[in-house]
Amino acid sequence: MIYKEYGKTGKKVSAVGFGGMRFDISKSKEENAELLRYANSKGINYFDTATYYCKDQSEDIFGIAFKNMPNDFYVSTKGTPKEFNTAKKAKEAVKKSLDRLGLPKIHFYHIWCLLKMEYYELAMKPGGQYEGLLECKKEGLIDHIVFSSHQPGSEIKHILEDGKMEGVLLGINILNFPYRWDGVMAAHKRGYGVVAMNPLFGGAIPTHEKELSFLASEGETPTEAALRFLISCPQISVALNGFTTREHIDMACRVADEALPFTDADLEKIRKKIGDNMNSACTGCGYCDNCPQDISVPSYMQLYNEKQIFGSSDKEMKKLSYLYGITESHNSFPKNCPGYKNGKIINSADPFPLMRITFYNKFMIFF
Repeated sequence: MIYKEYGKTGKKVSAVGFGGMRFDISKSKEENAELLRYANSKGINYFDTATYYCKDQSEDIFGIAFKNMPNDFYVSTKGTPKEFNTAKKAKEAVKKSLDRLGLPKIHFYHIWCLLKMEYYELAMKPGGQYEGLLECKKEGLIDHIVFSSHQPGSEIKHILEDGKMEGVLLGINILNFPYRWDGVMAAHKRGYGVVAMNPLFGGAIPTHEKELSFLASEGETPTEAALRFLISCPQISVALNGFTTREHIDMACRVADEALPFTDADLEKIRKKIGDNMNSACTGCGYCDNCPQDISVPSYMQLYNEKQIFGSSDKEMKKLSYLYGITESHNSFPKNCPGYKNGKIINSADPFPLMRITFYNKFMIFF
C-alpha cells in the first residue's frame, strides 16, 4: 500500500480509501462491518462515511467495525451547512456522529456538499456551522475541518485561499480530470489534502470497458487504469472507493502496490479522446438520492450517462432502464416536477427531462 501525507496535517493516509456509501444493505450490519476490517487488514487506513449514506446505516456499520479493527485508522464524516446552520446544531451533529461511530474523536470532518459559494458563506457566517466545528476542535472532538465540493475550480480556489480549511473532497476521475484539475492543483500547491471520490465514474467505467479501452495500458483493464490514475497521482492524497466485496478491495490494493504514474503523453492521449460531454456527466456521487417522492434519481442519472456519454439508442435505453431498476412503476412524478406530464416521465431516453428531474430533487433536498 502507498501512504501519502494528507496536506499539512501530519497524518499519513493510505492512497486507497474506503468510501462507506455503497454497502449492500440487504446484508447485516455486522457482515458489512467485516468488509471494513478486511480493508484495514490490507493496509487501508482512511475510512469515509456520512449521515444518510446507505439509508442512514453507514455510520452505524462503521461503529460496529471500529470496535475491533486490526490496525490504526482515520475516519471522516460530514454535515451540510444548510441542515446544521448554527454552531449549536453543528456541535450536536458531531457528538451524534461520535456516538454512532463509537469514537472519542473524528479525524476529518467535512463541511459537506458545497454546490455553490452561497453554501460556503452559510457555513462561515457568525454563529454558523464552522464556528461550531471550531469549538469541537478546541474540545478535541475533531482534528481537522475540511470540505466536500462539487463546485468549479475557480470557486474551490476561492475557498482554499480563505485559509480556513485543511483539505478538500472532490469528484474527480480519469474521464473528467481535464475539467476538475484546476481545483486539484490549487489545493495541492497550497498544501491541502485532496481526496478523490467516484474514481470509477459511478460504475460507468467497469460497465463500459470495451468503449473505454483507450484508458488502459497493456496488461491492465480500464477499471484498473482508472484506479491507477488517482492512486499514483502525487496531487491526490486518497482515492475513495465504494467497496462492496473483498475482491474489489483486493484489486484496488493490488493496483496500489503496482501503481506507476501516468506520463504526460498518456494524459494527453486521454484528453484527446474525452469529449466535452464528460464535464456534464453524472459522477455517481449519490448526493441526489433521498428524493421526497421516492424517485431513484441516481438511477436516472446513471441512465442519463448512457445517453450523454455512450450514445445509447432509444432501444438500448429502454433495455438499460430495467438494469438500473427503472420500470413503469417508477415513472410517476409530482405535478410540479420538471419533466412531468400526465403523471409520467416525458421520455426516458431524453436526457433533458432527466436533468430537470434531478435539479428539481436537488432543490428539494439542498436549496
